[in-house]
Amino acid sequence: MKVLKFGGTSIASASQMKEVVRLVRKGKKNIIVFSALAGMTNRLIEIADYLYKKNPDGANEIINLLESDYLNLTAELYATQPYIEKAQEILKEHFNEIRTFTKDLFTLFEEKVILAQGELISSAMMCLLLEEQKVNVAAIPALDFMRTDKNSEPDPVYIREKLHQLLETNLDSDIYVTQGYICRNAYGEIDNMGRHGSDLTASLIGVAVQAEEIQIWSDMDIMQNNDPQYVSRTTPVNRLEFEEAAELAYFGARILHPTCILPAKLNNIPVRLLNTAHPEGPGTLISNQLDKGKIKAVAAKDDITSIRIKSGRMLLAYGFLRKVFEIFENNRTPIDMVVTSEVGVSVTIDQTKHLPEILDDLKKYGTVSVSRNMTIICVVGDLDWSNLGFESKAVNALKDIPVQMISYGGSNYNISFLIDSKDKKQALQALSDNLFD
Repeated sequence: MKVLKFGGTSIASASQMKEVVRLVRKGKKNIIVFSALAGMTNRLIEIADYLYKKNPDGANEIINLLESDYLNLTAELYATQPYIEKAQEILKEHFNEIRTFTKDLFTLFEEKVILAQGELISSAMMCLLLEEQKVNVAAIPALDFMRTDKNSEPDPVYIREKLHQLLETNLDSDIYVTQGYICRNAYGEIDNMGRHGSDLTASLIGVAVQAEEIQIWSDMDIMQNNDPQYVSRTTPVNRLEFEEAAELAYFGARILHPTCILPAKLNNIPVRLLNTAHPEGPGTLISNQLDKGKIKAVAAKDDITSIRIKSGRMLLAYGFLRKVFEIFENNRTPIDMVVTSEVGVSVTIDQTKHLPEILDDLKKYGTVSVSRNMTIICVVGDLDWSNLGFESKAVNALKDIPVQMISYGGSNYNISFLIDSKDKKQALQALSDNLFD
C-alpha cells in the first residue's frame, strides 16, 4: 500500500483533476490524500477575517463568488448530468454550512470549521469523479480518524486504530480517499494541523498503515541542487537522506516541511516527491540512506535579521547564554543560527514581530547591534567533520563575498553562511561553480 498526497496546485483546474484521477487509477489499495484546491484556504481565511470584523456582508460576497466558481467547475469536470447534479448538491451543502456562521457569534472554533470545508469539498469532488469513471472508491473521512492530543500533537495510537477500522470496513474498495490538513482535537472539535498540514497527514497515515512509500505530488519539477531562479546549470537531486531534506526544507528549499518528514523518518518509510506535470519522472526519493561523501544541494533563506550581543559579563561566566535565550523564548521567537565567543553571541531570526521587545531586554545584558536584510546560505550533504576538505570547499567558494556568520558542527549535514541579501545571487552561483561543476 502507498499513500499519495496531492497538493492544491495539482488539482487547480478540471484538466488537472482529471489527470490526477488518471494517475491514481494505476494503483490498487492506495490511500489518496487531497488538499483544498489552490487558493481555497486563503479565501476561507478571508471569509473568517470578515466575520471576526463583524462584516457578514463582506463574507457573504466572497462565499457567493466561490460557490459560483465551483458550480461552474462541475460542468467542466464531470461528463454526465447526474454527476454534475450530485456535485452541485454537495457544493451547496458545504457553502450553506459556511453561511451559517455569518449570523452568530464568531470564534476560533467556527473559523476552524470553515477552514475544513476546503479539503472536504475537494475530496468529495474527486471521489465523485472517480465514481463516474467506474472506480471502486471509498471515502474515509479524516475527521473520523485523524486526531491531536491535549498538547496539540498528533495522536498516533488513536490514528492507527481508527484508520484500520475504516479500512477493514471497506476491504472491497480499490482506492481510499481522505483529506489532508483537517483533524479533530482531544475534545472532539474540528481542528487542523496548521500550514503544511496535508503533508503531515500523509506522513502520519503512511506510518499508521506501514506504507511501502509516501508520495507527495505537486506542480513542481524534481528538486534541483540549487535555485534555478538565480543559478545557471542546476541539476536534479534524485536522492536525499531525511536529515538532508529537513535541513534544506528549513533553509528555504521548496520541499517537505521538516515536521512532516519526522514521522516517516522515525518509521523508516521512504518519501518520494513527484510532479503531476511530469509523472513519468523518478522524482526525489527521501530515505534514511545517506550517500557518503557527497554534497547534495544549496538553499537560501531570505528576510533574516541578525542580532549581536557583546558583553564583558560573558567572560568566564555561566548562565549568560541561558538569560539570552530565555528572552527569545519569552517572546516566542525561534532562532536559526547561533555563534558564540568569549565576549559575545550572535543569533539570527526570521520573525521580527517582537524584535523591539527582544532588543529592549537584551540591552540589559550588553551592547546590542542589529543587521537587517540578510540571507542564510545553507550547504547540505554528508558534511561529517571526518570528510577532509568539505567545509573548506564551501568557505573558499565565498572568498569574494563578505560573510557575517558561519555555523558548522551543529549538524553532520549542514554548513551555513550569513550574508547580505544583495550578495545572494553571486554567492549561490559561486557555490554551484565550486561544489558541483
